[in-house]
Amino acid sequence: MDGEEKVGVVPTEEAIKRAREKGLDLVEVSPMSDPPVCKVMDYKNHLYNEKKKEKKQKRAQKKIETKTIRLSIRTDVHDLEVKAKQARKFLEGRNIVKVVVLFKGREMAHADLGFGKMKNFYEMIQDIAIIEQEAKRQGYQMTMILNPK
Repeated sequence: MDGEEKVGVVPTEEAIKRAREKGLDLVEVSPMSDPPVCKVMDYKNHLYNEKKKEKKQKRAQKKIETKTIRLSIRTDVHDLEVKAKQARKFLEGRNIVKVVVLFKGREMAHADLGFGKMKNFYEMIQDIAIIEQEAKRQGYQMTMILNPK
């Protein structure tokens, strides 16, 4: 506050009296110091400003999400392009993209086709993405994780 005055050591009763005269609160700022440091201020306004500052900081933070793109070894070229376009949007939004190729039944015997599909997908978006985790097979699915450049 611009009308603040700094006063030395004042008895508690005197400090409370001064705060009441101004219609403000006596707030203990540093209770561990000797003598404790207090400040005359509007405490509700102080709490309001602190909450406002906290909300502003929360809004400024970007939570990084993991977005998943699901493919199959039967996914056609055009569908792959559409999925790559979607992944591009996610990466531009600074999100992590997890690409999953699902295998069904006899497709399990053709892991090479899954790796090929992953490679084709990455080539479509390699200008904006880097591979965090290479394509890796886990049971009926193969996963690859991409980060924005």
